[in-house]
Amino acid sequence: MNSHRISIAPMLDWTDHHYRYMARLISKHQLLYTEMVTTGAIIHGKGDYLSYNEEEHPLALQLGGSNPADLATCAKKAQEYGYDEVNINAGCPSDRVQNGKFGACLMAEPKLVAEAVDAMRSVVDIPVTVKHRIGIDELDSYQFMTDFVGEVSEAGCETFIVHARKAWLSGLSPKQNREIPPLDYERVYQLKRDFSDLVISINGGVKSLDEAKMHLEHVDGVMIGREAYQNPYVLAPVDSLFFDDHSEVLTRHQVIEKMLPYIEKHISHGGKLNHISRHMLTMFMGVTGAKQWRRYISENATKQGAGVEVIEQALTFVGQD
Repeated sequence: MNSHRISIAPMLDWTDHHYRYMARLISKHQLLYTEMVTTGAIIHGKGDYLSYNEEEHPLALQLGGSNPADLATCAKKAQEYGYDEVNINAGCPSDRVQNGKFGACLMAEPKLVAEAVDAMRSVVDIPVTVKHRIGIDELDSYQFMTDFVGEVSEAGCETFIVHARKAWLSGLSPKQNREIPPLDYERVYQLKRDFSDLVISINGGVKSLDEAKMHLEHVDGVMIGREAYQNPYVLAPVDSLFFDDHSEVLTRHQVIEKMLPYIEKHISHGGKLNHISRHMLTMFMGVTGAKQWRRYISENATKQGAGVEVIEQALTFVGQD
C-alpha cells in the first residue's frame, strides 16, 4: 500500500505530536509528517526533538539541513527511534532556512542533495524522500526541476513530494510563498509522466478530498497542508476513500472524547491544556455551536490549573454531528 496516497504536510508550529495524535484518531492510514527539525537541533540541542506517540505511525521525520554527514547521523537516529521515513526539506523558503543553507535553496544544488541522499541511504533501511518546489526565483523552467529530480533519483531517492509552486527566496515571506506564486499542477503531472518509475506526490492548495481524488488520476500521492489543520475533520473519509478501509469512523465528539485521557496524561506530566487544545479549536468547523466551542476554549484553556473540564464544558455547546 502506498502510504503517500494521502499525507499531512509538515507545518511549523502546527503538526506537533499533539496535533498528530488527534489526526491519527481521524484516519488510521494517512502518512503524518513531523514539523521540520534541523540537524543542528538534533545533534547539538538540549531537548529530545524526536520523541512522538507510538499511535502516530505511519510517521515521517522531516529534516532541515544540508551537510550530508549530519543528515546521515540524524537519519540513523530517526530509524533507531522507529520513524517510517525520513524526508529532506528542499522546499521551505524562509530566510532563516537559507542562512542555514537548507530548504528551497537546495534545489540549486542537486549534487549536494544527491550526496545527502546517498549518505543517508547508506546508514538506514527506511525510505529517504525529498520535498521540493517546482522551482526557485528565476530558476523555474521545467528542465530545472527535472535536472534536480533526475540527479537526486540517481542517488536512490524514489519518492518526491512536490509543492506545485515555485519559491521566491527573497522579497516574499514564507506565508506569501505559500499563497502568491501561482500553482502549476500540470508541471507535477508531467514530472510523473516523465519519471513513471518514481513515486510522485503533489502538494499545494489542496482543499478537499475531491480535489485529492482528481490529483490521484495523475500522480501517486497527495499531501494536504493547511486544510488538514484548519478543518481537521475533512480527513474523516480518508481511510475508506483512499485506503480501502471501511471500518467505522469516529464522530467529531468521539475524537474529542478520546483526546481527554491524552490531555489528562499531558497535564499530569506538567504540561498545559492549551498546548493541545489549540489544535482542537477548528474540529467543529461548520457544525452548530462551533463558534461557542472555540470561544470557550480560547478564553479558558490558558487559565491557571485549566484541565479537561474546559473541553467537556465546551463540548456541551456543539451539536452532535
